Amino acid sequence: MLNLEPTRKGGNEGSLADVIEVILDKGLVINADITVSVAGVELLGIKIRAALASFATAARYGLEFPSGTNIETSAWQQAQVIKEKCPQCSKQVPADELLEESCPWCGWQSARAKARLAAPHPLAVPAN
Repeated sequence: MLNLEPTRKGGNEGSLADVIEVILDKGLVINADITVSVAGVELLGIKIRAALASFATAARYGLEFPSGTNIETSAWQQAQVIKEKCPQCSKQVPADELLEESCPWCGWQSARAKARLAAPHPLAVPAN
């Protein structure tokens, strides 16, 4: 028999921080259509669309902001940068930094970065 009960990663305990992290990572959209009618005559109609997401999630899904919204903030520009998970610590790091230098969180280096650091600098003067 197949067990279809929901399970959580990391055990059964969840905190508010875990819920907020999932919401910001995945995003949450609420659509609501509210109408007030009397005797079949619509008196009031309200359409609401609310989205809650991190800048990175909004950038990933191409979320459109209302006109007049200033999205040229440093957080939005940072969210536009392509990020990869570090193989060692699983933190999100800009892909260029991870491949060319190292992970700023744990110090992991890619093979490309190690080769670049091991190669002599082209302008270096050989020691006599």
